[in-house]
Amino acid sequence: MTRPRRPRSPQSSPRPGTTPDAPLPEPACLGLTGGIGAGKSAALDAFARAGAAVLSSDDAVRRLYSEPGVVSAVRERFGPGVIDAGGAVNRAALAASAFGDREAMRFLEGLLHPRIGSEREAWVAAQRALTPPPPVLVCEVPLLFEARLEDRFDAVLVVTAPDDVRRRRVEARGQDFDGRAAHQVDEARKVAAADMAFVNDGTLDDLEQWVGAVMARFRRGVANGAG
Repeated sequence: MTRPRRPRSPQSSPRPGTTPDAPLPEPACLGLTGGIGAGKSAALDAFARAGAAVLSSDDAVRRLYSEPGVVSAVRERFGPGVIDAGGAVNRAALAASAFGDREAMRFLEGLLHPRIGSEREAWVAAQRALTPPPPVLVCEVPLLFEARLEDRFDAVLVVTAPDDVRRRRVEARGQDFDGRAAHQVDEARKVAAADMAFVNDGTLDDLEQWVGAVMARFRRGVANGAG
């Protein structure tokens, strides 16, 4: 599923020397998102196998939950029960305390999102400075639409799946599907706002074929409007 690329805001205008239909002189940075249980991690892994440079927000959060400043802020807000024996944030304990509490979620988003954004910008700059750079950059951002980050990327990719499929996947790993999904933008709205979307309810081969199509469309040196 594809649609014309959205108009850019001033903060994300085309880079100097480019036009919307010109070949990309440096790797496109794609934002990958989707609801809980949609298979974002599987898609990110598929992009890595296809040769893209990939960045996982989940990995960034894991690193941040070991940083002293973040640990201190979380301990002060939620108490010592969410800190593990090694001095890092216990994500399972924190989830039990925070999910379902809007104020707690806002606190965590305010604490983490600016740090994740700074790390992502530094990573993108470093990847584009490589010689040669990767063909495509893919950043997994679970709350991309919720945080209104659409204009930070050259295109937005959405991986989705029917609710019953997502529920089954989430509950199989012992998580609360309804509680987590309640904090996310509706899947249909994500798909409608995406540049490319994929319904991930089939086989790994199906997913990899879609990833190949995305890579072909946005690979460095291919016209932005191609595909």
